[in-house]
Amino acid sequence: MQATATVLVYSDDANTREQVRLATGRRPAPDVPVVEFVECATVPAVLAELDKGGIDVCVLDGEAVPMGGMGVCRQIKDEIFDCPPVLLLIGRPQDAWLATWSRAEAAVALPVEPVEFASALASLLRRKSALSA
Repeated sequence: MQATATVLVYSDDANTREQVRLATGRRPAPDVPVVEFVECATVPAVLAELDKGGIDVCVLDGEAVPMGGMGVCRQIKDEIFDCPPVLLLIGRPQDAWLATWSRAEAAVALPVEPVEFASALASLLRRKSALSA
C-alpha cells in the first residue's frame, strides 16, 4: 500500500473544501493510505493539477460556481486519459441521477456528513489501489 493518497478537492467555497478535509481526517479508513489534499477553487486549476498527474481521487462540488462539479466531471472523463475516480458532492439526494450522467463513480449530498463521506472516499481509494496493483 502506498504511503499517501492525493485527493483533489474542487469547490469555489472554502467552507465546502474545509468540510471535506474535516470529514476525511488523516485517512478515511484504517485500510487506506493517509490523504494529502490539493485544493482548487477554479476549473483551470483543476485541469492544471490533473495534467500534472498523481491525483488518486477527485472530489468535485456539484454546486460550485460558475461551473459545477457535474460539468467538470463530465469534461475530465472525456478529456483526461486514465481519469481518477470522482466523488461528486450534490445539493440534494434526488440529484444522484445527475451524478450518473456526469459519470462520477460516487456521490454524497451536501452538507458533508462525515461518516457517509469518509466511507465513499475510502471505497474509491480502495478501488484505485486495486486497479494500480
